[in-house]
Amino acid sequence: MRRKKTEDDLLEREITEKTLSPHPLSFMRLQSLCLFLIIWGVVLGWLVNFSEYKTLFANEWLIVLAWGLVLMLVGVIASLVAIRWTIFILYFSVFIGGLAIMLWQNWLNPDIAPVFIPFFSTAVSIIGFLMVEVFRRSHKYIITNLRIMLIRGFITKTELSIRYDKITVFGKQSILGQIFNFGTIIPITASGLGLGSDQTMAAGGLMLGGKKAKLFGLAGGGKEVQTPRSRSAFELHGIHPYGEIKKLIEKMVQESVVTPYHQEQVAFQKEQVDLQKQMRDLLKISTNKEKGTRAKHKDEEEIQDDDEEEEFEAQEKNVKDVQKEMKELLKMQEAIKEEDAKEIDEEESEEDENEKNEN
Repeated sequence: MRRKKTEDDLLEREITEKTLSPHPLSFMRLQSLCLFLIIWGVVLGWLVNFSEYKTLFANEWLIVLAWGLVLMLVGVIASLVAIRWTIFILYFSVFIGGLAIMLWQNWLNPDIAPVFIPFFSTAVSIIGFLMVEVFRRSHKYIITNLRIMLIRGFITKTELSIRYDKITVFGKQSILGQIFNFGTIIPITASGLGLGSDQTMAAGGLMLGGKKAKLFGLAGGGKEVQTPRSRSAFELHGIHPYGEIKKLIEKMVQESVVTPYHQEQVAFQKEQVDLQKQMRDLLKISTNKEKGTRAKHKDEEEIQDDDEEEEFEAQEKNVKDVQKEMKELLKMQEAIKEEDAKEIDEEESEEDENEKNEN
């Protein structure tokens, strides 16, 4: 049973901003593979049963051969486009599975094969659609004020946590995503998480003497390009609404970056804290000495009072010096704020002038 993310899983002072799942159409590539199986099964059933070309499929082996060849051809093309040979392996497995069932049940004959293949393709497609939906629902993305949590899996769970100060944001939308307002956001880290390698040719070529060789002039080459691409467990895949979530994440990333101005403010605050500690220590020393002196030297009050006055005056002078330093620090801080405000005003005025000139 899948454990739900609760407030106990959050860090101290961490607040959940959004909890997301992929859009139902975000895995359309996988769903289209299932859809093709249905379409080709129905088309083949019409060709061998009702079309004017049904006489060409009088032999059951011709039906099976036509079904398998189209599946293999589409599998090869889809694998080359997606650079994933798992698509070809999937279609090949469907073909081998259907053929094995027909041989096992002795259904490989002109009467049963034309009916079995369309129904088998449809049944496999329905199972594929259900598996894709289960896979989609296994993804969960939690956006907080401190980090992004990516969770995937029902039985075996994969979990990734990325802080905003460690990433840059890459976003992409398909045509379908632009219509239905969903897209994918890939958090790319300095270590390369979120990047994938694309070969110049999908097939990769042959290895001859340690070098890549072309295969019939169509495939080969050893060049690779780093592109933003990762598994759905390491990206915010198919999130909706795309624009709102992307803007939220970019805002969090921007707020997590420490600017030079913030660094100066932190340094000033640290100096102020140090000065306040010095003042507190001086006042504490002064109070303790005053109490101890009065208790020990009651008989020499007049002489001791003179010494205490001198010491108190010296300590008071030190306190005034510390206060003076604090005032100077505050003045410097105000001056930096004014300079930053002037720079912002100048940039805004320049942008307004540029917009007027463009208009």
